[in-house]
Amino acid sequence: MVAYNPKDWITFIFRFHKADTFRQLIPMMITIGLYSAGVGYLEMEYWKLTESSHVKNVTIMHNMLGFVISLLLAYRTNTAYDRWWEGRKLWGGLVNNSRNLSIKLAAMLKDERDRNYFRTMIPGYASILNRHLKNADTGKQLAEDFDLSLDHNKHKPNQVARMLFNKINELYDSKKITGDQLIVLNSEIQSFTEICGACERIKNTPIPYSYSAFIKKFIFFYVMTLPFGYVFSLGYYVVPVVVFIFYVLASLELIAEEIEDPFGDDANDLPTAKIASNIKIHVEEIL
Repeated sequence: MVAYNPKDWITFIFRFHKADTFRQLIPMMITIGLYSAGVGYLEMEYWKLTESSHVKNVTIMHNMLGFVISLLLAYRTNTAYDRWWEGRKLWGGLVNNSRNLSIKLAAMLKDERDRNYFRTMIPGYASILNRHLKNADTGKQLAEDFDLSLDHNKHKPNQVARMLFNKINELYDSKKITGDQLIVLNSEIQSFTEICGACERIKNTPIPYSYSAFIKKFIFFYVMTLPFGYVFSLGYYVVPVVVFIFYVLASLELIAEEIEDPFGDDANDLPTAKIASNIKIHVEEIL
């Protein structure tokens, strides 16, 4: 995720970060500019259309549809940000639940070997979940002194959660924890799986295709028809005006596309690897 100072206006205005949509849209902006110049040349120089031409009235359509496209893009960006923010809350919950589980285990367990097991496995779950959501291959070794063999053809976070619960159940069978303590620890392990399922719901349920496709087509045809009407009042200045309008509308759609899947590797996605690293530090401090 991009780290920045929200109060630094100069940086925002004059710096082009690699995540800025301007870089991605440059080819399309050049194409739109050339298209607008071509439409202006045809209407003013080749066809020599006058102010009385009915083509000028195309701007009426733009005035009517401008409000509609603004509503669609506002809903699109809000929906995408809700998914991003929900993902952040889920990983914040994973941080808190990992700490709570570690605090409870630190009070219950006396055997250092048991503590070492959970010292590795609890942050291991966060690390596995991070790679699972990124569809990355999970390494077999989580720590230098602890080997974790996983079946890569099966759900990896579930395998780690099962190992955690098996260990807790083993502690109960060996009388190291009581039945009441088993119930308390079970709820913490269950919360890990619930967080994983909620993250998978976000990742595996994109915005409906028809809705996303409609917005892209709407933006395209809206921008493509702009030069026909506004060339009468702007002349060749219609080129930068249309390019800027396209940049604004397309940027909103690109931003929504990027943040609607918050678990990827884009610049504005959630720093899940960093969060998993922090969980490891906190758990090791507690245990």
